[in-house]
Amino acid sequence: MVKKICFIFMLGALSFLKAQDAAVDLLSVPGPIDYDGTEYFLTWSKQPSKTLFRQQFLPRDEQIDDFTQLLDFSFFNKEIDMELAVRQKVESIQNREEKDKFAKVNVTESPDGKEYVVDFFVSENPQKGSPFVEYNVYRFKQFDNGTQKSFLILAYARRMYGDQKSAARALAKQRDHLVATMIEYKIPEIKVADASQN
Repeated sequence: MVKKICFIFMLGALSFLKAQDAAVDLLSVPGPIDYDGTEYFLTWSKQPSKTLFRQQFLPRDEQIDDFTQLLDFSFFNKEIDMELAVRQKVESIQNREEKDKFAKVNVTESPDGKEYVVDFFVSENPQKGSPFVEYNVYRFKQFDNGTQKSFLILAYARRMYGDQKSAARALAKQRDHLVATMIEYKIPEIKVADASQN
């Protein structure tokens, strides 16, 4: 019996490791990442274009289909017009407002003008699964190391499932803390992996 339990535990641990191994660390940010007291593990990565690299992190026991918290690094290995990127994100949420009664967006600029935070609410009523309200905080940051300009959108999402009105109220109460957490978070050093190694 003990051997059987040990085998099942090992099998579970290996399947978790296999799932983690499936995501290639493209940005030298492998995880786990400690964010607001929760550990996040690399669960998905993709290079959608020559200059865009994305990685997503979830808490250990969560899946992308029904997550409650998620971290997303979208790194552009080129110069991006930050104000344009912010404006596009804001407009995309504003365009939802006619059909999504919970959609609402706010913008905060850092005192030095070098960063923006866009935070917003959206809701979904999927055909499969529970309805939810999602609160997002996007942090827009430019980098310049003297020879290369780059751009990062660090996003945090929190979902609450079930009654949308109650979920929206509960998330609204957490807004100040979640925005402050994003602003104060120390972004790890990002180095794009050599494409020849992947």
